[in-house]
Amino acid sequence: MAENKEVKYNEPWILQRADPFVCKKDGWYYFTASIPSYDCIALRRSKTLNGLKDAEEVVVWKKHESGIMSKHIWAPELHYLFGKWYIYFAAGEAENIWNIRPYVLECQGDDPINDEWVERGKMQRADDDIFSFEAFSLDATIFENKGKYYYVWAEKVSVGPQISNLYIAEMESGYKLKTVQVLLTTPDYDWERHGFWVNEGPAVIKHDGKLFLTYSASDTGVNYCMGMLTADENSDVLDPLSWKKERYPVLKTNEELEIYGPGHNSFTVDEDGNDVMVYHARKEAEIEGDPLYNPNRHAMLMKVRWDENGRPVFSYKD
Repeated sequence: MAENKEVKYNEPWILQRADPFVCKKDGWYYFTASIPSYDCIALRRSKTLNGLKDAEEVVVWKKHESGIMSKHIWAPELHYLFGKWYIYFAAGEAENIWNIRPYVLECQGDDPINDEWVERGKMQRADDDIFSFEAFSLDATIFENKGKYYYVWAEKVSVGPQISNLYIAEMESGYKLKTVQVLLTTPDYDWERHGFWVNEGPAVIKHDGKLFLTYSASDTGVNYCMGMLTADENSDVLDPLSWKKERYPVLKTNEELEIYGPGHNSFTVDEDGNDVMVYHARKEAEIEGDPLYNPNRHAMLMKVRWDENGRPVFSYKD
């Protein structure tokens, strides 16, 4: 398709949009991401993937002035589950800006751009779970397997400089978990421990009977990179032993191409059904000020290749 050929891979696609998320439904592509001001959630849509770049951005929800959901509106994702549209995001409080927790919005109609969104509050854990969402929690994603939906998120644990791990649970509804949390991965390796000990930003892609869960590691500067876990789709995905973790990152900074700190990705397909990864990265090695508040993380696109073993290959080379 002519539009598809205009797509430029592995270079800034949508400027200053970190934590980019794209989903496709009923012939429409939808895009959302963290806004540099961290104060609202916006959606855009297009009939083509590349058309998202210039599509109108519509604010569908704004932060509160105080209390919960009033600071650090981060990493929204748009999902259609249980017959409704939902937006999953993280937010802090004006009175305690690092009191980050996961929240849910539910659309009251079939048009996520124009129909009303209502707040469902903080994501609810399972009735017998006393741990989840008690500490800094963010970056929730959702995937479907064998007719069930699973919620994967990052949450910090321990004392002092806390460690960000990834957890998984089955979902009961669009805003409540059915099962208690299970630890999927903790930052074990040196490449996951630059600046902070971090596993966050999960995303899942299915291929040839396998589930591939990518995630981001280390602080949000040039050391930010992507790791990966793999499970068989017929395995018990709530069993940590079903998942095999890669020893080394599957994507990292490439100084030659001036792509720094790639991470926090999502997956979609182009108009021809080819797998595409959406991720953010920087174009400068030296970051002015706090990396968290520097707006120059740009959404980019990458073709996902598959090797002879059916594993994804994430390469900056087209």
